[in-house]
Amino acid sequence: MVTDRQVRKLMEEHSKTGQLGLAALKAGMDRKTARKYIKEGKLPSQLKNARQWRTREDPFAEDWEDIAKMLKDAPELEAKALFEHMMAARRYDPGQLRTFQRRVRTWRAQFGPDKEVFFPQVHVPGEAMQTDFTWATELGVTIAGEDFPHMLCHVVLPYSNWEAATVCHSESMAALRDGVQNAVFRLGRIPVWHQTDNSTSATHNLPSGKREFNKAYVDFMDHLGMKPRTIAVGQSEQNGDVEALNNALKRRLRQHLLLRGSSDFESTRAYREWLQDVLDAANALRATRLGEEVAAMRPLVAKRLVDYTTEDVPVSSWSTIRVQHNAYSLPSRLINEIVRVRIYEDRLQVWYADKLEAEFDRLKGRNGHAIDYRHIIFWLLRKPGAFERYRYREALFPTLRFRRAYDALLDTMSEHNATLEYLRLLNFAATTMEAEVDIALALLLDQGEVPTLVATRELVRLEPKPAHHLAELEPNLERYDLLVGGAR
Repeated sequence: MVTDRQVRKLMEEHSKTGQLGLAALKAGMDRKTARKYIKEGKLPSQLKNARQWRTREDPFAEDWEDIAKMLKDAPELEAKALFEHMMAARRYDPGQLRTFQRRVRTWRAQFGPDKEVFFPQVHVPGEAMQTDFTWATELGVTIAGEDFPHMLCHVVLPYSNWEAATVCHSESMAALRDGVQNAVFRLGRIPVWHQTDNSTSATHNLPSGKREFNKAYVDFMDHLGMKPRTIAVGQSEQNGDVEALNNALKRRLRQHLLLRGSSDFESTRAYREWLQDVLDAANALRATRLGEEVAAMRPLVAKRLVDYTTEDVPVSSWSTIRVQHNAYSLPSRLINEIVRVRIYEDRLQVWYADKLEAEFDRLKGRNGHAIDYRHIIFWLLRKPGAFERYRYREALFPTLRFRRAYDALLDTMSEHNATLEYLRLLNFAATTMEAEVDIALALLLDQGEVPTLVATRELVRLEPKPAHHLAELEPNLERYDLLVGGAR
């Protein structure tokens, strides 16, 4: 049925262009129907002889009582599924689906259950900041050709829609702290409230089923000078501004990637800088309302917190440490010592006696491992029998060619000798350059030769670095006399 609103739109568009077809398209009606209303010059409600009867028989009249009962008993039942169910019992035509869906929609509007009402909110400048995490892997960003699965910690001021985004890899407290601090230190101001959803970075479950703020999150808010608040459980629309802008942000980034002509970046740092440039350009368009927000916000007086947490961890007799349920190897000289681990959102740093001993990409999930064969190869050479059943043996094949080399050795000698020869190769890679050994193994394997240590050494010819010869020192006593105030 054509509405008064459609006809008003039709009249408006037709007066602009004089083109009936274009005006009908924009008003959402058939060209013939549009011609009739243009000719009449009246709204549907103004037509005296407006039709109040059907022009054809209702195909669903016979079954509608049963259909209405099913809709009443199961309000969540979809019209399409119900139509397919009725088709199995009646000879309805598939082309009648749209008519059936309109009938169901009309019935629900007249007799269906009440629908949830949403209330538009008035945002007060500088009152609140909203934060949410959103996956950005769908953008297809790669770093040096490698896939880069990641999230964005997205921070929004609801009144002006000013936004900031920080690359992260999980909804952790470290990521939340990093994202919020990047935003407020960029603004130099803070609102009264900081609002999040019920993520585990900010809240935890209580026995009652409710959620309470984590102490670390409350302390973080106290430090910045903001009050924490969260949304009701399952009510994501209460964080509506940032939720809506999540998709808007990713659409903007996708468009700018198309304009850039490539989704590949040379480094994570280059990607972060590009992301910030895109956000700066978008925020520049919101300068007026942002000015109102900034004027209503309080100055930021807190100092920036470090973007890591620390743990003191013992080094096991396996020459490994266990951090956040994952294992990392360390040099064997640290066995039985206590090391301090700085846990960043994306990496770990291991310190001992104020010296950085190792750095790793932070593993996600549980029971993963990051084993560097250089840390343990010396002891494996002394205990080659441990290689076969070593828990982290796969980490001792740094590339596929090393694995192929080991298999080739097994084909030509006993398991003990093959293991010993492979460990010698691995030690050679650890004490020289792994990349050059890898290339040498590839050449030997492609030529069908056995990749022994002797054959590999022949291809990896390491030239000694030339010694630097220092000129003999010739003391100048006159300069020394001038330095100390002149000779007597």
